[in-house]
Amino acid sequence: MINKILVANRGEIACRIIRTAKRMGIKTVAVYSESDFDSMHVSMADQAVYIGASTAQLSYLNAKKILYAVKSTGADAVHPGYGFLSENAGFAELMRKNGITFIGPSSESIRKMGDKVLAKKIAAETGVNIVPGGQGQVKNLENALKIAKKIGYPVMLKAAAGGGGKGMRVVSTPESMEMAFGSTKNEAKNNFADERVFIEKYIKNPRHIEIQVIGDTHGNYVCLYERECSIQRRHQKIIEEAPSIFVDEKMRKKMYGQSIALAKKVGYYSAGTVEFIVDERKNFYFMEMNTRLQVEHPVTELITGVDLVELMIIVARGEKLNIKQSDIKCNGWALESRVYAEDTLSGFIPSTGKILTYVKPEKKDWLRIDEGVREGSSVTPFYDPMISKVCVWSEDRESAIEKMRIALSEYVITGVSHNISSFLQKVFSHPKFITGEISTNFIDDELFIQEDTFSIEDERNAVLLSAASYIFLTYHKRNLATAYRRKHGDVTWIGTRWVISMRNHLYPVVVHEIQDGYKVSIENRRFDISAKWMVGSHLFQCTVNEKEYSLQVISHYNSSSVQLTFMDFTVDTKIYTPYAAEMLKYMKEPKSDEDSGNIIASISGIVTNILIQEGDDVVKGQPVIALEAMKMENVLHSAVDGCVTSINVEVGDSVSAGDILVELESKK
Repeated sequence: MINKILVANRGEIACRIIRTAKRMGIKTVAVYSESDFDSMHVSMADQAVYIGASTAQLSYLNAKKILYAVKSTGADAVHPGYGFLSENAGFAELMRKNGITFIGPSSESIRKMGDKVLAKKIAAETGVNIVPGGQGQVKNLENALKIAKKIGYPVMLKAAAGGGGKGMRVVSTPESMEMAFGSTKNEAKNNFADERVFIEKYIKNPRHIEIQVIGDTHGNYVCLYERECSIQRRHQKIIEEAPSIFVDEKMRKKMYGQSIALAKKVGYYSAGTVEFIVDERKNFYFMEMNTRLQVEHPVTELITGVDLVELMIIVARGEKLNIKQSDIKCNGWALESRVYAEDTLSGFIPSTGKILTYVKPEKKDWLRIDEGVREGSSVTPFYDPMISKVCVWSEDRESAIEKMRIALSEYVITGVSHNISSFLQKVFSHPKFITGEISTNFIDDELFIQEDTFSIEDERNAVLLSAASYIFLTYHKRNLATAYRRKHGDVTWIGTRWVISMRNHLYPVVVHEIQDGYKVSIENRRFDISAKWMVGSHLFQCTVNEKEYSLQVISHYNSSSVQLTFMDFTVDTKIYTPYAAEMLKYMKEPKSDEDSGNIIASISGIVTNILIQEGDDVVKGQPVIALEAMKMENVLHSAVDGCVTSINVEVGDSVSAGDILVELESKK
């Protein structure tokens, strides 16, 4: 029996595990660091134990402190979630040596599959397809260049103990190997305390498809369909779906067979995921086996009706699986979006700060949100910046995509930058994603190629201009009424002709009041918009020509300037009278200061490498300094040709976003 589970994790996954444990009648214990003292998982658990300072090495990665928390609370089992110590064989063994049930596989299975070099060797011996490449550790830069030359560029550098998209670099030329090799080793050491690296052939335009496996200690195994995880940034999954549009029954059967063969080979039990890289001809190759619960497990649960955390607990209790392969049916389609606090347009740089507004989409039968934050929570530089996971279910892929777009449009988050409109909505609106023409290169090849064109025939533009008209006139009416009422009572009239500025263009609109809204005429087209919007609300829900929409009012600069987000687009809008709009052509554009070329920290982090010295000449695009933030290394490059006049930091220094790290004198 398991009576009390300590969840050795934080955020949304800790909350998700606690929910299932409570449903099963099992008490729970949370652990927390200094910066997580008021986090959601702490308040959800029956007990909570402080385990140290905010840095992961002093808290969530400190096995001894977690063992103390287990013993001091009387917990008899530990669930590691994902990340942190979830794939640490030493931690699993420490728990078992102390009589604590580890809700996961054996330490030996974790060790074998956690070592990516050894895992590839075992997979090959088992008859699992593997990617061509070096079979062992890359000892040094010279060795890396030799292997890469042998198998041919491009190649992929990977951390031997890696996972979660960290410790991976694509190298296309010998000249870029030195920087990539150093960064990969640094990320491997910082994330996994193991700087070993290996090389394999990089497959162009691949898909990332994985098989969910679960086994028990009695030799029973079940596969729960596949997940398509090809939409990635920095080799980290962002959007996942189940099943995959690319996998047919013949291919699925082969993937099942190889996955179970590998699991049996290493004596695996509990939930695990065998990840494959798949080429355009449906050839699939073993990539790695994750010996833990995956971030994206909800999409599998939504199409199978299985609670994977519950099955993990059942297996950990020594019981047989209560399902057979014949019980597993695929019902419908599921999608997951990882909502991150990050600046998409600045290279997906994490965004830290306090979440000032947090409004979730309305509750729906087909919607699931796994979250670990609430309004007032802080996103810190110490951990992965995930805010939540938005998951939807529908009968088919097309309707699931539409439901995801609806859910994301109703999700309001302010205080930190996030990837909802700038990334997620763009993906779900992209024609190639909708048709399933995707690969792990989708973001680089497709996402940010846009034409700056405007047509009122475009639904998005029509809704934005109609909503802007409604919001501006609501402000105008309120402001006018406040001033007018002091002398004359209620105001009954506002102007009908206005000009809206959007995307550097001016659009004349004619507006007349109707019930609950306005009739807006733009370029000889009429849009009837009605809403119940209140000034100050971030969510703008309206009906335009009898169709419902949700927009976000991101910021209110003043009553005549508003930033709106709709679907995949964020735009600044401003309203003018016709006369004021005409006068704009006579106003000079303010000149911006020329770029000094200084290297400025784009995020709070720690300096890990300085690649130049004072007095050095640098060229545009040259790597200058490396920062480690949220376990990812970010290399900053010079934006100009110039000379280094001052270096203001040293390796190991903590810096804040906006700090000037290196001063350059431009050679313009």
